[in-house]
Amino acid sequence: MTKRILTVDDSKTMLDMLAFTLKGAGYEVLQAENGQEGLDVLAKEGHVDVIISDINMPVMGGITFIKNVRQNSAYNATPILILTTESSAAKKQEGREAGATGWIVKPFDPQKLLAVVQKVSPDF
Repeated sequence: MTKRILTVDDSKTMLDMLAFTLKGAGYEVLQAENGQEGLDVLAKEGHVDVIISDINMPVMGGITFIKNVRQNSAYNATPILILTTESSAAKKQEGREAGATGWIVKPFDPQKLLAVVQKVSPDF
């Protein structure tokens, strides 16, 4: 069964790069351009195996998005990776407190991204 990954980023280029990398590795990719769209996709599409989200986005940022996802018991154990240009310890702590599983700094290395996805969601 194909694993589903939701990518949330306000950059179309970043969404395209993520989709290219993840689809190339055999994942099904769902996309959203901000946190609110991400919540809408989850409500409409149901189960995803991993969520990859940016932090700085219009409408609803990544931290708020993650907090909202974690309020839904269906997603308590779903790995959430933050993919952002932010790298400060304070931002990382804020992400952890919101419920993020891991942190990847942009620009990402495709092989490292796939390794992290495999680590947080094995059996693929």
